[in-house]
Amino acid sequence: MNYARGIRDGFQYLLKTYPEVFAIGQGLWSPWYVGASMTDLDKEFGTDRVIDTPVSELATTGAAVGASLCGYRPIVIHPRMDFMILAADQIVNQAAKWSHMMGGRASPAVTVRAIINRGGEQGAQHSQALHSWYAHIPGLRVVTPATASDARDLLIASVLCDAPVLYIDNRWLYECESPDSPVVELKLEEEGPRVLRDGSDVTLVGSGYATWLCLQAAEVLAADGIDAEVVDLRVLNPFEPGAVIRSVRHTGRLVAVDDGWQTCGMAGEIIAAVAEAVEPACLKSRPARITLPDAPAPTSKTLEAAYYPTVEDVVNAALAQLGRAPAPKLAKAS
Repeated sequence: MNYARGIRDGFQYLLKTYPEVFAIGQGLWSPWYVGASMTDLDKEFGTDRVIDTPVSELATTGAAVGASLCGYRPIVIHPRMDFMILAADQIVNQAAKWSHMMGGRASPAVTVRAIINRGGEQGAQHSQALHSWYAHIPGLRVVTPATASDARDLLIASVLCDAPVLYIDNRWLYECESPDSPVVELKLEEEGPRVLRDGSDVTLVGSGYATWLCLQAAEVLAADGIDAEVVDLRVLNPFEPGAVIRSVRHTGRLVAVDDGWQTCGMAGEIIAAVAEAVEPACLKSRPARITLPDAPAPTSKTLEAAYYPTVEDVVNAALAQLGRAPAPKLAKAS
C-alpha cells in the first residue's frame, strides 16, 4: 500500500462508516489537486459528501467549523498548505479556542487536511511546510503521518477525535510504500511518537517526509555497520517526547531532522526536550539538527537540489555524531 492509497482508504472508510462525515475543499474531484488520494470518492459517495468548492480557503474552513458545531465531522482539504494561511483565523482563533472559551461544553470536531506540495520549481509561495506554526497553538492537535498505514489510520483517528485536528500530508510521500494492514480505529488522544527502527548507535528523529529521510539514511548507515534508531514523531501537538528521550538515553546521540526552517522549528523543540530530560553524562556527542536553509524556497531546479535536505545530509550528520568522515556521494532524495 502506498501513502496516497492509505489516505484514500482512510477517506473511504470514514465516508462509508460514519454518515456525519463529509469532505469539502478545492479540487476534490481532480487528481491534479489532491493526487491519487481521493480518486473517484465523489462518484462513490456523491457530490453532497465530497464537495468541491470555489476558491475561498476562509469560506470553506469556516463552513466546516460551523458544521462541526452542528454535529457533523467535516474534513476540509487545502491542496496547498501555503494558501491555508488565508484560513488561519478560522483555525487558530475559532476552532482551536471554542472548547476553552465554552468551558468544554462545545468543541468543533473538524479535521483540516493540509497538503505540502513542493518541488518542481514551484517557488516560495507554493512550497512551505508550516507544521511548527500550528503546533504552537494550544487546543489544536497537529498530526504528521509518515507511513501509508499511519496516513490512513491517523486520518481516521483525527476525524473521530472530538477536538480540532490539523492533519498534514506531503505529496513527496505519495508513492512511498509500506506493508498493508487492516484498518485500526486509533484514539488520537493516546497516539504519539513511535520507534520505526531499533538501533543502538544514534537516534534519528523526524516527522512526515523527514521520517522517510531518516529511514532511508538508516538503511545506508546499516550497510556501513552503524545501527541507527528511527523515531517518528507522528503527533506534533500535543508533543510527547518520551520515546525520543528513551532512545537518546540508549544511543547517546541525536540527529533531529525537520523539513521546515530552523528558527522556532520542530528540530529545536526535539533537542530542547532532550536537553531538559537527558542527563549530560548520557550524551556521547552534541545533538545535531537538519533543517531547511533560512531562506524562501527557490524556483531553480539546481538551487532546489541544494535547498532541500537529503538522505545524504542525514547520513553525514549521523556519521559526524560518531566521529566518522562523510560518506561518499549519494543520490539525491526526491
